[in-house]
Amino acid sequence: MKSPKQLFRLAITAVKSWSNDYAPSMGAAISYYTVFSLAPLLIIVIAIAGAVFGREAVQGMISAQLTGLVGASGAEMVEGLIASASDTDKGLIAGLISVAVLIFGATTVFAELQSALDRIWKVPASKKPSGIWGLLRARLLSFGLILGVGFLLMVSLAVSAGLAAIGGWAGGLMPGWETLLHVLNTVVSLAIFTVLFALIYRFMPSTPVRWREVWVGAFVTAVLFEVGKTVIGLYIGKSGMTESFQAAGSIVILLAWVYYAAQIFLLGAEFTKAYADSDRPPAQKEPEVPVQENPKKSAEKLTGEKPGKSKKEPGKSVEKPWIVGH
Repeated sequence: MKSPKQLFRLAITAVKSWSNDYAPSMGAAISYYTVFSLAPLLIIVIAIAGAVFGREAVQGMISAQLTGLVGASGAEMVEGLIASASDTDKGLIAGLISVAVLIFGATTVFAELQSALDRIWKVPASKKPSGIWGLLRARLLSFGLILGVGFLLMVSLAVSAGLAAIGGWAGGLMPGWETLLHVLNTVVSLAIFTVLFALIYRFMPSTPVRWREVWVGAFVTAVLFEVGKTVIGLYIGKSGMTESFQAAGSIVILLAWVYYAAQIFLLGAEFTKAYADSDRPPAQKEPEVPVQENPKKSAEKLTGEKPGKSKKEPGKSVEKPWIVGH
């Protein structure tokens, strides 16, 4: 167990690595792919959880969560995307093509997450998935994580339903039950996000990561995510962003929230990497991938002179081979 001082040092290391790995640029790429993957991802998750709890109940919960995150206009825009993408009035062949496109679109954001995590973990190119089989394997892994998201959503729905039932029974017996219920919901949400981030940090990088190395980073990420939900919600409510951007306000709010979530995710990944490196012996740490340097510049550094130019020695003249003596 790390002391608070050690955890603080790891946090400083994580922030420095976050800057050195160009996390703001990676977060922009993740945000871009997330916007295009959001509708197919939610359709699959709704289909999985809706098979148990009913489609309307799952859609209602997701709509409530989206309203809390990006406001009513942003939630309506996402619901419109889901309705357009889930149109089932198609023929058999068109339907199969739509399913394939749906799965490909939903897994695209996870492929981008894997690329970002490989960069953070300094995974050499030889270990990264390549070729057709590597692409298929990465997509299958991404789809497996989507199934995991659906399962976690089912757990969240079951717990929320249980807490609501208990609240209806105990509401008249305990005056402060509403506050306790809010705290319990926050704890459940924190636990679910911790498990979700732990799954991603454990399985997405193209390098072995142990379970005990991901839990602390996943928990820190989940806490920052929960804090961010409140902060971003207050900012969106008071900044007038929707009015400022008018028709584009909804997409701007969605992009702002996704970009913040991506930065929190990447910072948590950097903390997980720093935490893992602090526990591993030097031989087990991922080696830094050297940047290939221009051979001419390397030779110039070693010899102190530019290649192709010889250094004159004092007192000696250079023989000119084209001058022939008589």
